[in-house]
Amino acid sequence: MKKRLIKLTLLIFFICLAVTSFAQQQRFPKPEFETGYVQPPTQQPLPRALFLEYLDVIVLIGALILVSWFLLKKRSRQGVLWTSVFSLLYFGFYREGCICAIGSIQNVALAIFDPTYTLPLTALLFFLIPLITALFAGRTFCAGVCPLGAIQDLVAFKPIELPRWLQKVLGLIPYVYLSLAVLYAATRSEFLICRYDPFVGFFRFDGTFQMLLLGGLFLLVGVFVARPYCRFFCPYGVLLGWMSSFSKKHVTITPSTCIQCKLCSNSCPFGAIEEPLLEEGKRRSNVNRLMTYLILIPIWMGIGGLSGSMLHGTLAKFNKTVYLAEMLVQNPDIRFNQENIDARTFMQKGKTMDELVVDAQKIKSQFYWGGWIAGAFMGLVVGLVLVNLSSYRRRNDYEPDRTNCLSCGRCVDYCPVK
Repeated sequence: MKKRLIKLTLLIFFICLAVTSFAQQQRFPKPEFETGYVQPPTQQPLPRALFLEYLDVIVLIGALILVSWFLLKKRSRQGVLWTSVFSLLYFGFYREGCICAIGSIQNVALAIFDPTYTLPLTALLFFLIPLITALFAGRTFCAGVCPLGAIQDLVAFKPIELPRWLQKVLGLIPYVYLSLAVLYAATRSEFLICRYDPFVGFFRFDGTFQMLLLGGLFLLVGVFVARPYCRFFCPYGVLLGWMSSFSKKHVTITPSTCIQCKLCSNSCPFGAIEEPLLEEGKRRSNVNRLMTYLILIPIWMGIGGLSGSMLHGTLAKFNKTVYLAEMLVQNPDIRFNQENIDARTFMQKGKTMDELVVDAQKIKSQFYWGGWIAGAFMGLVVGLVLVNLSSYRRRNDYEPDRTNCLSCGRCVDYCPVK
């Protein structure tokens, strides 16, 4: 406990030193006017902004290599912890939570569905590099590179393990979040992940009261439920889990023979340690149930797709164009209300009501088919979860669940086998 408090104090001290500002310089001299005109202050990117973007990519790659080395070679929890502190300082407070691998999901989705959008190369790299790393080394990005994970990891003082069934239920939320984030990005409606990032307000010191409260609640819950956002909300964690399940190498609990002491299982606050499974008879008795769940997957997908399409009207209301069209159709006089900024902006564009309604109908149609796809995806997820609960793989030792293991290295420290 004392060690963690000392580390937290040092973190706050380094944060105060790390947050700096860059003075903007005017590239060209001001023109001279004889009329007494005073040129307004210009807003321009910071010097070497493009270089800084690629510097972020270099730091990302370096941090991933370092964490992977600490986990797979040195088996050092302390090394991972201090790398996460650096990542929190750099990607969190210094770069203010942007650029972000989690938010890059939206940039990629928008680029796929909107040919007019130019995907920044740095956003694509931040999206791909952690996924490729997870395919070879597991979720090392979650372990010590993601600033959102780092800030939660530092407050996990009294973590408790939630019941397995509750973890399974809450574990469906990230899939819903991922579906909605892709849907709203693809329809150019909203970047949900960025808007509702619970910690970016802390990183930038300018969050609204509601968002600071949300982030504070996550940190408060994180004292007792380790990394609640990472485990039960993060949409990028879904993709990392998929890649990690096929990882060529992954952090192992023990470097040699497991002595079945169970210390690793008790040390994991995420419930990501799988116990040995030797019951062949139990596995055979669940074959029928497993086949039943496999057959039901298309039905789950159909139910999910139908449900998603039925919700398309409600989901589309969060689009500004749809919201404005419905508001003006219900009350046309709002167009002349100068205090309503949405209506005033619409009037300034010179569009007619008919054009606005047509645009809204097109967006609703996109939400209809997007709702089908998102709902079918959730049906597939539910079906696969049931299949996974009914399948058994023989295990002789305690092993990390490659999909859900965040590669934090706590189990490595607790293992008495060296």
